[in-house]
Amino acid sequence: MPPTHAKPPLRSLQVFEAAARCGSFTAAGDELGITQSGVSRQVSDLEATLGVALFVRNGARLRITPAGERLADRLADAFSRTWSAVADARRSDHVVTLSMLPSVAARWFAPRLGSFQAANPDIDLRITASRHLVDFAAEGVDAAIRYSPSPGFDLDTLRLGNETLRPVCSPEYQRTYELTAPSDLYRATLLYGDLPEDWPTWFKAAGCDRTPPDGPRLGDDGAILQAAVEHQGVALGRSLLVAEDIAAGRLVAPFAVSLDASHAYWFVQPKGIAPTVAVASVKAWLVEQFMADSE
Repeated sequence: MPPTHAKPPLRSLQVFEAAARCGSFTAAGDELGITQSGVSRQVSDLEATLGVALFVRNGARLRITPAGERLADRLADAFSRTWSAVADARRSDHVVTLSMLPSVAARWFAPRLGSFQAANPDIDLRITASRHLVDFAAEGVDAAIRYSPSPGFDLDTLRLGNETLRPVCSPEYQRTYELTAPSDLYRATLLYGDLPEDWPTWFKAAGCDRTPPDGPRLGDDGAILQAAVEHQGVALGRSLLVAEDIAAGRLVAPFAVSLDASHAYWFVQPKGIAPTVAVASVKAWLVEQFMADSE
């Protein structure tokens, strides 16, 4: 196919880069919010403009050509730098966008919001609560609190703290089911989450021989703990997330046996981007809070 001398539209380059990265026109369309046929048309137009084949199509199978690989690599780098520049343009010296899990936002940060504002009255803090790993540049996020065994090597990281897990329930639930020994949990409703530290691990640590009973599985720690507060069962509570509820009497921890969490809390920032004074202040405040919690 002979090339034309026209410059390819930026949109077609963006669509091609997504298709090359995703490995399919359908996945690229889902990411960009357009149809699979729309992706195919954009790629075909780009191939016609460039005069080279970027993909080899064999029915439903798609294979990128060497020329396509070279172009995709260059575009990925260019778009990365573009989104980074956009993020820099959005940054303000007093605005900080901080990402964290919904459970951390609701159970740990929200009760401390007043303390943060009193200590940092000039910072406009904006919290984004999500379970996915944010793309800092594309989503305009300055920093994040991540809960993981290791936050990765492509970020500037600081370990904030660790935690333990142990059973928690409402005082009313404890009284109703007379939970005084770990074996009493065999007649209780156990609330399951998606962490590596689960009920079978805790039962073994508590010296219980039998397999724990099944129970409802909720994917979010905030939902699990709210169910426990509402007398729906017993949850394995992460120490940082249940501290406020225990202090307020909404939850109790009937047993002393606990598990060390395999995950830790990390403060993470994009590597190579100097933080603003406001971001540095948020980081310092978080370090103080986690130190106080550990004490």
